[in-house]
Amino acid sequence: MSNDEPSNVPEPKGRREAVREKAQLVRAQQKRQRAVRRTLLSVGAVAVVAVVGTGVAMAVASQTGRPDTTPANVVDDGFAVTSVNGVAADPPAQSVDASPTPTPAVSGTAASSTASPSPTQTATAPGAVDIRIYVDYYAPGAKQFQIANAQQLTRWVSQDAATLSYYPVAILSAKSNGTKYSLRAASAAACVATHSADSFYAYNNALLSKQPDQGGDGFTDSQLADLAIASGAQDPKTVRSCIENEEYVTWVKSATDRAVASIPDTKGVALTGTPMILVNGVPYAGALDDPKEFAQFVLTLSSDAYYRTESPTPTATAPASTPAPSTTGK
Repeated sequence: MSNDEPSNVPEPKGRREAVREKAQLVRAQQKRQRAVRRTLLSVGAVAVVAVVGTGVAMAVASQTGRPDTTPANVVDDGFAVTSVNGVAADPPAQSVDASPTPTPAVSGTAASSTASPSPTQTATAPGAVDIRIYVDYYAPGAKQFQIANAQQLTRWVSQDAATLSYYPVAILSAKSNGTKYSLRAASAAACVATHSADSFYAYNNALLSKQPDQGGDGFTDSQLADLAIASGAQDPKTVRSCIENEEYVTWVKSATDRAVASIPDTKGVALTGTPMILVNGVPYAGALDDPKEFAQFVLTLSSDAYYRTESPTPTATAPASTPAPSTTGK
């Protein structure tokens, strides 16, 4: 028999068992490896979902902004001017007599307009003028109106000839290369009105008179804070923190939406653009750069309000009783 022929002798039993055990060990090892891979894949998937979920949550939070915290010192989404410090009340020499000052008529006389009369009314007197200005700090028209009228507005307020309130809104947020300057500037104004009310008017005037050109980025939050402090804001650290954290951006959005829907104390007036100037609830539609025209509009409405308030209302009175005749001397 040749040695090359296969042997017909069966393999020993021990060798077969060893091969079987080795195969079982390999299968077990492969099973464990598959289990480990599945576990790692599951953990990885959970981690990915968590990361994606966190990203989505952050994106949503970024879109929705901060909580709708309401500023202090706000009435119907506006801030009343309580101090005119920091803004000159005297007009340039060449325009001293450019515009009259609203003055209520003395009872029994006609209302009159002189070149520069001394107002006698107070904020609570009959015929007091209520001036409300809805302002987007990125609107060229708002800058135009403020520059033209700041001095006479300052004079009227300082002499108690009118009450004055500003309503910061954000209509032009899309006009500043994605920086949402209108929104941030309005939030900054709310910060100053909340934490340094007496410097609000000066800051409001600075935001408008130094308004950046449209199409740019506008001021940064840090620059807005610098301008507030330069305008005399008290507690600079708090004001800066409020402005740089954009604490009132969500409130500004809500206030703008409310104004676009309806403006309080008007006959169906809604915000369609800025500036919107209301005098005793009546919108001003004249030239924004003509202080004399605006003063005449204010004077006319002031006089109308005075006469409506002062007109006597007839009242019924009981007839005087007739005294009984005296019997003295009879």
